[in-house]
Amino acid sequence: MFKNLGELKNYCKIHEIKVIDFKVIDLAGKWHHLTIPTARFTEKTLEDGIGFDGSSYGFLTVEKSDMVFIPDLSSAFVDPFNEVPTITMIGNIYAIGDKIERFEGDPRYVAEKAEKYMVETGIADKTLYGPEFEFYILDHISYKTTPNHMEVYLDSDQADWNMGNRDTKNLGFKVSHHDGYHVDIPNDVNYNLRNKMMIMLEELGVPVKYHHPEVGGPGQLEFELSFSGLLEMADRTMLTKYVLKNEAVRNGKTVTFMPKPIFGEAGNGMHVHFQLFKDEKPVFYDENGYSGLSDTALYAIGGILKHSPALMAFTNPSTNSYKRLVPGYEAPVSVCFATANRSSVIRIPGYAKKPGAKRFEFRPSDATCNPYIAFSALMMAMLDGIINKIDPTKEGYGPYDVNIFDLPDEEKAKIKGLPKSLEEAADELEKDYEFLLNGGVFTEGIVKDQLKRIRRDATKVNIMPNPIEFEMYYDL
Repeated sequence: MFKNLGELKNYCKIHEIKVIDFKVIDLAGKWHHLTIPTARFTEKTLEDGIGFDGSSYGFLTVEKSDMVFIPDLSSAFVDPFNEVPTITMIGNIYAIGDKIERFEGDPRYVAEKAEKYMVETGIADKTLYGPEFEFYILDHISYKTTPNHMEVYLDSDQADWNMGNRDTKNLGFKVSHHDGYHVDIPNDVNYNLRNKMMIMLEELGVPVKYHHPEVGGPGQLEFELSFSGLLEMADRTMLTKYVLKNEAVRNGKTVTFMPKPIFGEAGNGMHVHFQLFKDEKPVFYDENGYSGLSDTALYAIGGILKHSPALMAFTNPSTNSYKRLVPGYEAPVSVCFATANRSSVIRIPGYAKKPGAKRFEFRPSDATCNPYIAFSALMMAMLDGIINKIDPTKEGYGPYDVNIFDLPDEEKAKIKGLPKSLEEAADELEKDYEFLLNGGVFTEGIVKDQLKRIRRDATKVNIMPNPIEFEMYYDL
């Protein structure tokens, strides 16, 4: 938004901006923030940064935890959720040694290095990412986990379980189980709220392709963003989640991107579309190739499919992720590719036929990921496939232009599956991470930190009794 401090100061004076808020992302993909008066934002802030405790972000140990973040002026936006006029911007993380220098484990730095490495390979000079965000808007959520009380209660006014509710005024127009896809008003009770969200994102410089109700009856929805570069899209991903959550709360609702918040209903994914360009020409297009794809595109697909079990530790880093990715349902768990087939890990959209639109999408990922790291890992897998000419057909990944779930059992058995749990994903990453280190994009430290974090989460969930276990085993 701003090229220099003078532009920022001038804008703040004209629009009476009183506060500067800084967002810094941790390894898990959460924003933390720190706020200063506008008058305290000086050239020194941009040169020396602001100190913080890196151990609280999961980056360093307590005894060596001093770090600084330096704001990125280009990421600034006028924050619509604060009563006091505020400009918010994202900070880059720096380590303190003999001199202050970029921290190798800063997720934004990883994304910067991934795009730089792409250019250095000579394969492409521009990448475009296009994520689709699935989420639920709910009217109530409460949960409690103590040694003697484990409970989750959630509610949605439009859910069909409220059809018989006589405790409050009930106007009907509920949405049946798995029947929410593109449902119209008045059943689509969140339509006006989503329009507010969309307009706000557009005003903040995040172009929205469209939004619509998704399959889940109790209020599942989707926002699809217009394409942009890797780092820029990671920033936009964080801003999109920020806007959707805060605007929902402001309107008495709550948003969750949890992959599987409601048993028996559709889960929330974050499908990611990819394109590569060189000298403004699409790298992925060949009118004579399979589904209009070039050999380069197929090698990129081969790279992602080969490394997909390991990628899951970054693209699906929560225990809840694997309650959505269940074999035998409509979840994309089959390690293969196909055109217009939503049951495969890689799908080539059948409607994207023009050269500039030719692309493919990775379907398993979800929004519990850190977008900077997940998008970068996917890029590294694509580049590894292209450099090493990993042919997805020769590797046995398809194409499978059929409904995989309708195949005979012996044919289905030939198709590899994704990890079935977070522990399995961690095991796969431990075996296959060398491709991430190419070009110095990832470090072994980042990989080890991620493994430590997700194994800790898995252990925490595994040792907790689940209410369904009481139903199954209490009287044995």
